[in-house]
Amino acid sequence: MIHQLPDTAQLLLGFFITLLAYILGKFCSKHVPRIPVIVFSMIWVVVILWACAWQYEQYMQRIHPLFGHLLGYVTVALAIPLAAIRLDDLPLKPLCGILVFASVIGVALPMGLAYLLHLSEPTIMAFATRALTTPVALNIAELLHSPPALVTLIVIVSGVIGAAFSSIILRNINDERASGLAIGLAAHAIGTAQAWQRGIIAGRYAALGMAINAILTSIWLPAVYYLFSSQ
Repeated sequence: MIHQLPDTAQLLLGFFITLLAYILGKFCSKHVPRIPVIVFSMIWVVVILWACAWQYEQYMQRIHPLFGHLLGYVTVALAIPLAAIRLDDLPLKPLCGILVFASVIGVALPMGLAYLLHLSEPTIMAFATRALTTPVALNIAELLHSPPALVTLIVIVSGVIGAAFSSIILRNINDERASGLAIGLAAHAIGTAQAWQRGIIAGRYAALGMAINAILTSIWLPAVYYLFSSQ
């Protein structure tokens, strides 16, 4: 049985299962490009774990420390394509307005919907992180006293939905800068990965939108939260 293997062997096995699931997911996504790779990959992880008779809880227990650590590095690495963006080509005034507006709306709208549904305060605050990429969202969740598991679920589901429907919603948008920025702001890392399939420029602007939105929101959201909670 897998759970009887040494910890190092279980870690390596979990790593290769994840890698295999990604490769299979990428193959499936080529045939159905509207569905993000991560959706197929998650399905393949479930199938492989079932075939190996390995419980998901044990699998996560082994690989979470590794991938949780690497996730932060991967997010930072998304800034590398930003170096190729020429600042003199950026429409700075409209771009700044869009980024500020998207940051505020990305927090206020999901929080407002959660409030109208009479959800608990920790759940409402968890929805405040919807538009952020996972590492940033989890760090802010600690400050907002929101459940990390719920925050992760909200971020992943919103990213998958945003990436899956981006090709439909943006089908009439021919400017890769606009479509990439929209995907990055709405669907963060998962959307950014999807934007690269539209083109290099779309991918760069998606990374720009995701990164700037994460920075802006991580600055003003905790400040506003502590301002109101102290009253």
